[in-house]
Amino acid sequence: MLSSLFWVRGTFCCAVGLCLASGLCGQDNNQPPAGFHALFNGQDLSGWHAIKTGNPRDFQALSPEKQTEKISAAAEATAKFWRVEGGEIVNDGKGPFLTYEKPFRDYEVLIDYKTVANADSGVYLKETPQVQIWDTTESGGKWNIGADKGSGGLWNNSPGSKGKDPLVLADKPFGEWNRLRIVQIGAKTWVWLNGKLVVSAAAMENYWGRDLPLVNTGRIQLQTHGGEIRWKNIFAREIPAAEANEVLAKSLNEGFESIFDGKSFAGWKGPTDNYEIVEGGIRCKPSKGGTIYTENEYADFVARMEFKLPPGGNNGLAIRYPGSGDTAYVGMCELQVLDSEHPKYANLDDRQYHGSAYGMKAAHRGYLRDAGQWNFQEVTVVGPKIMVELNGTMILNCDVSEITDYMGKSPHPGKNRSKGHFGLAGHNDPVEYRNLSIKKIATSEDGASAADN
Repeated sequence: MLSSLFWVRGTFCCAVGLCLASGLCGQDNNQPPAGFHALFNGQDLSGWHAIKTGNPRDFQALSPEKQTEKISAAAEATAKFWRVEGGEIVNDGKGPFLTYEKPFRDYEVLIDYKTVANADSGVYLKETPQVQIWDTTESGGKWNIGADKGSGGLWNNSPGSKGKDPLVLADKPFGEWNRLRIVQIGAKTWVWLNGKLVVSAAAMENYWGRDLPLVNTGRIQLQTHGGEIRWKNIFAREIPAAEANEVLAKSLNEGFESIFDGKSFAGWKGPTDNYEIVEGGIRCKPSKGGTIYTENEYADFVARMEFKLPPGGNNGLAIRYPGSGDTAYVGMCELQVLDSEHPKYANLDDRQYHGSAYGMKAAHRGYLRDAGQWNFQEVTVVGPKIMVELNGTMILNCDVSEITDYMGKSPHPGKNRSKGHFGLAGHNDPVEYRNLSIKKIATSEDGASAADN
């Protein structure tokens, strides 16, 4: 479904698809297709530096002055190990990886490469390994670690995880140019190699710390070791929030049912007079609140929605709500919906920020879009487990049955509820929601769910 979206979503994306398939439309001689800009100018390494790879969080924690110093210090290695020949970037398989100066959040990048026997390379996304490039022949000696499956996979993902192995073998013979197309929204990653989809909507794992999500923004790096590799036609475009949300919504969308018709509160209960319908969405009225909730109850489910926060906005998602009482305590939990980085929230308990199971488990911060922009969020609830994916990145993955330490030492008696309503918990701010849908998850007799498969 995703590939269809990119091929037919307006003339521009059709043009990109044709470029990948045929080599037309200007994706040659380092001239970018419409909507893209060239990261490599075809003449020199302006904007690039060869820097030792490392945890991007460490680099981002440096002051701007220290970052500049580190980049300046890389000039010698750049000149020693990397060069430009005939409109191509060339590396002989040695030295630090070539890094583009600008970080990206949600983006599409197009890259051509040509390599040789026994070489091993890749593309680091957000400074994290990697979209794999290697010798896929038996004589290359790496079939035992997956080279027989081809290039393009997220090789540093965990064994057996989605995206680690490419869906198809799409490499061209040595001596021919290969074309990569990579789309990354949050941690969700799609890869096409020579026009064939090899990774589809897989979460790229954080190699630098598996317990942390991929950084929100990071730089593209060209990896090399083991043999010569050449690169050209490197183009990128930033994906705007509206398009990113649309891609996420259409990815693996089967089985979802709308729970809000965009016109009325049909199917909803609670203090609906405290909310209003604006341009097809639900908005809490200023200085109003209370929990409105679906007439239907849900046990295990996945909920999807877009939401928009005003500056300093505060709201929440009611999970397995019984229909009355404070959902943060009597329901399974309230998942925070909050403009976390607003100054007035600087001193909250970590378990009060956006995406957190309120008062019980803190979500990872830094993945919200700016106030006033629409965010896309997916919530998965299976038994006592809750996962929250925000704008393509998993920010919460917890089992509330294991929690014994509560904010303010206040127990949450409803956390073990196995069924309840889904709702919106207003807290006096005009927070908006739209495109709300839910997919029920069937649970087998042994307790396994569709989400485990």
